[in-house]
Amino acid sequence: MAQRALFAADECPYNATFFAAMWIKNLVVYRLPAKCPVEAEALERKLGEQPLQACGGYQMESRGWVAPREEGIFLHTQNRNWLLALGVEQKLLPASIIRQQTQERADKIARNQAHPVGCKQMRDIRDEVTNELMPRALARRRLTHCWIDAINGWLVVDAAADAGAEQFMEALRRSEDAFTVPRLEAQRSPAAAMAEWLVNGAAPAGFTIDQDLELRAADASKATVRYARHNLDGKEIRDHITAGKTVVKLGLTWNDKISFILTEQLQIKRVTFLDILRRESDSQVEDEDEQFEIDFALMTGELAQLLEALVEALGGEKVRR
Repeated sequence: MAQRALFAADECPYNATFFAAMWIKNLVVYRLPAKCPVEAEALERKLGEQPLQACGGYQMESRGWVAPREEGIFLHTQNRNWLLALGVEQKLLPASIIRQQTQERADKIARNQAHPVGCKQMRDIRDEVTNELMPRALARRRLTHCWIDAINGWLVVDAAADAGAEQFMEALRRSEDAFTVPRLEAQRSPAAAMAEWLVNGAAPAGFTIDQDLELRAADASKATVRYARHNLDGKEIRDHITAGKTVVKLGLTWNDKISFILTEQLQIKRVTFLDILRRESDSQVEDEDEQFEIDFALMTGELAQLLEALVEALGGEKVRR
């Protein structure tokens, strides 16, 4: 069963911004070739050529690279482990406000011209309203982090969904086309493997089954059953699987160090570093930079081992032709 998370928000021994940036929560995993196609110095230079810019007056979104830490370097390096971050700035312009002001303006025009506003005229009014509101819209920024392990060949995007990961990879390929790399694939389907573990009541060596599960019917109904903080040893679970439901998500813990949710698409979500890692990390270091380096080394070392163990549990990596 999962232990308490490493560092509650009010216990974080250094700046919370650094904490949030570094401890990866969701892993979408890509596979680098045997030899990393780029060097750190060249990549840092290329990222610096495409920094995040503030949205212009009539620009709804802007994307670009930001320094993952405050020292201003676009690629944080530690040996052959790298950390980078993509920033996205978006204007907040609610559709409800646009609709409201468009309708108000359309009603006024209809009264003046003594006949209803047509479809084309309504589109023109909506465009006019949008252009007027855009320069005054507030902007929101969000960051997507990526960890590259150039030794073991992992490229991990911290994204909760495939769309966010692909948005990141699209930006990375624009900066360095050598990163046209495939998603990690295993020999066994994660859904089939998770179903087998549940039926047998045990996960592979090094892993334990936690208490979170999502099952989905294979028929058109897509009926879904979710369990949270629930014992998964019961006959009820096995009956669902025997009836043909697919295991969509399953909570697991690896080596009593990291708990996570494994999905049928081989995504690793809700990663939580447990108390055992806190004891290793909590070295009473007062310097933020030194603490960051310690934690980054700890995180990348453990995640690299987790990925290797998970691939092995799923029958090894799928051979690409």
